[in-house]
Amino acid sequence: MTIVTLFLVICLWLGARGAWAEFRAGVARRVITPDPLLPVTSGAGPCRPARDKHMDLEVRALVFDRNQTRVAIASMPLLGFPAPWCARVAARVEGVPAENLLIGSTHCHSAPDCYGFPNEDGEYDIDLDWVDWVCTQTADAVNEAVILAEPAAVRAATGEARGRIAYNYYASDLYDPRCHVLQVVRQTGAPLATLVNYAIHPEILLRQDVCSPDLVGPLYARIEEAGGGVGVFMNGAQGGMVTADIRTPDGDKEEWSECERIGRTLADETMRIVADAPAQEDPVLWCEARELTFPVKETMAMLFMMLHPDARPWIEPPTSVTTRQNLVNVGDAQILTIPGEALPNIGFFLKRHMRGRHNLLFGLTNDAFGYFLAHADYDSFKVYEYITQTCLHELAGEILMNESLALIGNTPTPDVRI
Repeated sequence: MTIVTLFLVICLWLGARGAWAEFRAGVARRVITPDPLLPVTSGAGPCRPARDKHMDLEVRALVFDRNQTRVAIASMPLLGFPAPWCARVAARVEGVPAENLLIGSTHCHSAPDCYGFPNEDGEYDIDLDWVDWVCTQTADAVNEAVILAEPAAVRAATGEARGRIAYNYYASDLYDPRCHVLQVVRQTGAPLATLVNYAIHPEILLRQDVCSPDLVGPLYARIEEAGGGVGVFMNGAQGGMVTADIRTPDGDKEEWSECERIGRTLADETMRIVADAPAQEDPVLWCEARELTFPVKETMAMLFMMLHPDARPWIEPPTSVTTRQNLVNVGDAQILTIPGEALPNIGFFLKRHMRGRHNLLFGLTNDAFGYFLAHADYDSFKVYEYITQTCLHELAGEILMNESLALIGNTPTPDVRI
């Protein structure tokens, strides 16, 4: 080998090494299962006692870092996590700006209540000490992920998840079957973490007295078993009512075995979809945050007034609420957050106007308000009666769509560098 050839090889090696060193990622997790077990929530109403558990509840934190831009994603196995708790987490996180911290709930219906819904006696089942501990555990996971960040690449992929996984309870085919995947890859080529973005209600164990991450637990276990690293699940536009497909000729099969079947099926589909995705060795990272303000209808305001004052510290019924929305570019993928449960048609609409090669919607992120449905759908069908009652306002969906389009239009197109 000549000196000139050796010099070129060294330059190429250093250049490649520099490209890898530019983008870094870290992942960490923390158990948040209460000990002893606490009552678990089924939804907007009283809790039920938890007499057993199926797998631990775990917070999963994934951090991206490039060129002095740092973004953290925290997935929580909870029904929802109101903004005051998110702010408490942000205050305990070091190294990640609060506006770049995306905290999303899987919308699990078998975990302790973080809203503060009253029971039949007008008392609260929420355990504020446990909630505070969850905030600390979440912040610790994010902080550890920052410390553990290492040179990495990203593989992004989108595909239809096959098999009996989800359906729309109100109209079986009106749901988004696409699964979006962001996989973080180490310099060795081994996956460090696999983020799954799919729309589904983890509510198989809805009527059982058990504490569990529901189908997300087996999803994580299967991803790790398949060599995908640490799994991170972020829900999508699953409102109205995209749920787990546990239908049988004899009725719904509300059993742990179905959590395992659906979780494993979704994990296998995730790994299949991302298998041939090219590695983006220096993905551009960009994050924007903005405030969204929604009017509040009187009935919804009164519902919020029923919540524990520490979860929603309003002195009187609000006429509007303000929350945060994020838009994140990671290589050729784009992520948009939604502070609640958008119906599938809103999800399709937003994805169609997003500018990434792969477009991810993070539902129930940064806040956890009720449903977001189109103005024309508001109070239009009998099956939408509950959804209408738990919507901030009949214009909430329109505001979300219009403001999202404005945010998307004023931000850079995701970099497709590979």
